[in-house]
Amino acid sequence: MAMVGSSIEQQPQIILLKEGTDTSQGKAHVVSNINACTAVADAVRTTLGPRGMDKLIHDDKGNTTISNDGATIMKLLDIVHPAAKILVDIAKSQDSEVGDGTTTVMLLAGEFLKFEKIFIEDGVHPQNLIRSYRTACYLAIEKIKEIAVSIEGKSMEEKKSLLAKCAATTLSSKLIGGEKEFFASMVVDAVMAIGDDDRLNLIGIKKVPGGNMRDSFLVNGVAFKKTFSYAGFEQQPKKFLNPKILLLNIELELKSEKENAEIRLSDPMQYQSIVDAEWNIIYDKLDKCVKSGAKIVLSRLPIGDLGTQYFADRDVFCAGRVAEEDLRRVAAATGGTVQTSVNNFVDEVLGSCEVFEEKQVGNERFNIFSGCPSGQTATIVLRGGADQFIEEAERSLHDAIMIVRRALKNSTVVPGGGAIDMEISRFLRTHARSIAGKSQLFINSYAKALEIIPRQLCDNAGFDATDVLNKLRQKHALGTGANYGVDINTGGVADSYTNFVWEPAVVKINAINAATEAACLVLSVDETVKNPKSESAQGEAAASAMAGHGGAAFRGRGGRGMRR
Repeated sequence: MAMVGSSIEQQPQIILLKEGTDTSQGKAHVVSNINACTAVADAVRTTLGPRGMDKLIHDDKGNTTISNDGATIMKLLDIVHPAAKILVDIAKSQDSEVGDGTTTVMLLAGEFLKFEKIFIEDGVHPQNLIRSYRTACYLAIEKIKEIAVSIEGKSMEEKKSLLAKCAATTLSSKLIGGEKEFFASMVVDAVMAIGDDDRLNLIGIKKVPGGNMRDSFLVNGVAFKKTFSYAGFEQQPKKFLNPKILLLNIELELKSEKENAEIRLSDPMQYQSIVDAEWNIIYDKLDKCVKSGAKIVLSRLPIGDLGTQYFADRDVFCAGRVAEEDLRRVAAATGGTVQTSVNNFVDEVLGSCEVFEEKQVGNERFNIFSGCPSGQTATIVLRGGADQFIEEAERSLHDAIMIVRRALKNSTVVPGGGAIDMEISRFLRTHARSIAGKSQLFINSYAKALEIIPRQLCDNAGFDATDVLNKLRQKHALGTGANYGVDINTGGVADSYTNFVWEPAVVKINAINAATEAACLVLSVDETVKNPKSESAQGEAAASAMAGHGGAAFRGRGGRGMRR
């Protein structure tokens, strides 16, 4: 019998996966995934809120980025851990869907996971947790919808001030928070200007270093940098009232023949006639442009020195090599259409605007079209001291613009400053008591996790978080203080609603949804298999190298014996 026993022990191990494959599974693996995600959330933890810090990221190309935007930071960090990438993805999705709340989403997901970890270590099955968290998420979103206040049906003035409050809340956590009122009203005007057509690229943001933030301004129309210009440009008038604008996609200069055409000439006069023909063609083109009655000619392709001077003599302003997106925006604003040929212009294709002028902004000249008829576009010209600063201001404005667009569309707002989170937390706690069984504990932990937002707001501002949270819990427990959140200025609590700390309900709904999904996703993974780099690829590379270097040495052996 002893023999049989030993032979069983000697059975070879079953090899399923290629050698070098990493597999990790079981409870420890879930916990390690959770730890990775919490580490990612910790990276952006301190950027939350009006007193949040910024991160400086220095990439391999030597570019430095200073940012407070969760999604921007995540894009720039190269995260390799497979589970932690989920957090990066939810930050990106929040950014593209709503624009703001990227840090919130990652913090929530990290916090949910932190509380789940305790249960997992105690041996709770992940599916039980997932089920409870999904229920809690559903309840939380219903609660948000119930609390949210609609801004429909108010007058334009009221709406504007409401939207400005939302934009100011978003901007308060960014670098330009000091001037948030100034920028908030600018953003609202820009979004109102593009109206229902909410393509983001209709709002141009141009960056000009120099000056200070207060020198930034909004153009109700289009502004772009003066393009490369040829001699004769100085003679052109630089200001028009109610001009007609012609947009082209053709070059107005002498071009050498593209095809390698060969012409044999027997007489120098014939050469002259060819040259004349070329000149006639371009003069004909220029003449048609002037005859169309346009006072401003813009083209995506170059307008040469001949064209520039020809237009200057006839008091027409021209600019060649205009960037494509700028040309598109001019077309949208002035109601013109871009032409690809100069033949038979009709009046419909010409755009118009009230005032066109070329202005000095910093050390750049800007061409500015304002008072456009369709008014479907706006341009914000940003000024500031350092390049990184302007870059960050642009990202902050992008967030604010997204928020205002969302608030216009889904016109409901909720109190910010951690008020809504505390209210949902209280609601879920009371709800959990009515549930028998384990899920009472899970929903309770979900409720507790939501408190991370007000807690982090306090931590980042340097207040005593425990103290503030106790005050908040007390206010919310009374049932009358549903709108109470952290007061950043005093370190106490205040009614976020009357302090105008508002955010669109969409932001919160999306954040809670995405965070819960991410938390459930990380929990539901119980094994990771990492395939090794295939050996054949390495072998082939080595073999081809060998063949190059004295491969003849091996030929005598009939190709055998290379690998022992």
